[in-house]
Amino acid sequence: MYRLETKIDVNSEEFKSNKEAYLKLLNQYKRVLKTVKNGGSEKAVKKHKERGKLLARERIDLLIDPNTPFLELSPMAAYGMYENEFPSAGIVTGIGIIHGKEAVIVANDATVKGGTYMKETIKKHVRAQEIALENHLPCVYMVDSGGVFLPDQANVFPDKYHFGRFFFNQARLSALGIPQLSIVMGSCTAGGAYMPAMSDETIIVKKQGTIFIGGPPLVKAATGVVVTAEELGGADVHTAISGVSDHFAENDVHAIQICRNIFETLKASDKQILDIAPIEEPFYDPEELYGIAPIDLKKPVDSKEIIMRIVDGSKFHEFKARYAPTIVTGFARIMGYPIGIVANNGVLFSESSLKAAHFIELCCARKTPILFLQNITGFIVGKEYERGGIARNGAKMVHAVANANVPKFTLVFGSSNGAGNYAMAGRGYEPRLLNMWPNAKISVMGGEQAAGVLIQVKQDQLAERGQTMPEDEVEKLRQSILEKYEHEGSAYYSTSRLWDDGVIDPVDTRKVLAMGIAMSLNQKFPEQQFGVFRM
Repeated sequence: MYRLETKIDVNSEEFKSNKEAYLKLLNQYKRVLKTVKNGGSEKAVKKHKERGKLLARERIDLLIDPNTPFLELSPMAAYGMYENEFPSAGIVTGIGIIHGKEAVIVANDATVKGGTYMKETIKKHVRAQEIALENHLPCVYMVDSGGVFLPDQANVFPDKYHFGRFFFNQARLSALGIPQLSIVMGSCTAGGAYMPAMSDETIIVKKQGTIFIGGPPLVKAATGVVVTAEELGGADVHTAISGVSDHFAENDVHAIQICRNIFETLKASDKQILDIAPIEEPFYDPEELYGIAPIDLKKPVDSKEIIMRIVDGSKFHEFKARYAPTIVTGFARIMGYPIGIVANNGVLFSESSLKAAHFIELCCARKTPILFLQNITGFIVGKEYERGGIARNGAKMVHAVANANVPKFTLVFGSSNGAGNYAMAGRGYEPRLLNMWPNAKISVMGGEQAAGVLIQVKQDQLAERGQTMPEDEVEKLRQSILEKYEHEGSAYYSTSRLWDDGVIDPVDTRKVLAMGIAMSLNQKFPEQQFGVFRM
């Protein structure tokens, strides 16, 4: 591979100005993230600790191997919603390493509304299980939850991807031979009682963990019998009488050690073999991404400048370098792992779609994971392009992305608009991980384009009735649309609703991608099978 050569002058005023603006944006995000990671109110945290319990993230830190990273998923879930009363949606999920094995960890945060589940909590829990299924990763459930958030029951109970999906997923994981362990560290109520009951092994903490289908208030209401939570479903009951739990723990620390002991007995995954090379740091400093990442998304960015600051040695073997330059394709390494890269360098034409589809076929044939670097406003529009078959050729790229047999990873470093989002492995195309930088934006189209379309529609409707729209009303409508798209297109809005797996600092991109590739190797890649490519 050849080392890419930068065309960026890091001493220029433009670079310095962009970097200063980007760091301001990034630091604002980090301040918000720090607040979110504090969990519930000070009162709730204090009460939790007074009970001798560790906080959710403290539990995870003890569970994973020392000096190994934890890739937290969607820490900003539910941000800006529900008056910010559900930080991180009341649950911490992510991927960590336990006795050398990658694992998905799901930990309830009881300082947030008693660890109860509302809409985004459920979506986050289900997403973690999906990652475990896709990558054949063992699961640890650190249970400390009052179950469904009853005021939101219509949004959490009856539908396909609501609360019941947890147990459906647990059954599927079990059938595939994927280990699941539960540590009951607090309440485990109602339907939630099936979580430990459907796990391979369950640990429960003395005079702290409780498991019951119906709690003391429900028992009294239904039968008239008064019973304490401990008598009904405490650690003594479930380890000595019911057999619902397998291991009795004295406290949180003891329970976590038992869980780590169990991991020593788990069979190692039959991994996909890749040609892994020694790690080489990028030749160009990844911190230079702060001066390159687009803040004004109307300004073009050469995606090769992004690539050379995240890949090993800044080395890249480009494929079809002279053909269809609005998309960049080629091979590189990230922390020693081979990766194919598809990166936007402008709008998608028929030629760029064909180039990308060809390259994706190569990656599939060689069983090389693919990284999609998104900065896309969409496919080209216009009479000549429609007649040239842009829909047919764009469909080839969409088809190749949808059916690729290798792990896909998506990073939105700029815009993500329209059908370009789909062709570049948006959320609907099941990338193993999808992350955004804080500056990134995602919406069906740009705000200015949306305003132009909606205003034209309104004016055409009025014209049919012989009316016109006053200029001040046109401008008022334009501004309202621009504000709506600015708000709803932001990375904050996206990550709050779990349209992505988390907003990340650009300098962490290499680490996040490497962890993603490492986890994906726990499931062997299937043989490739494409469908019909329209010619």
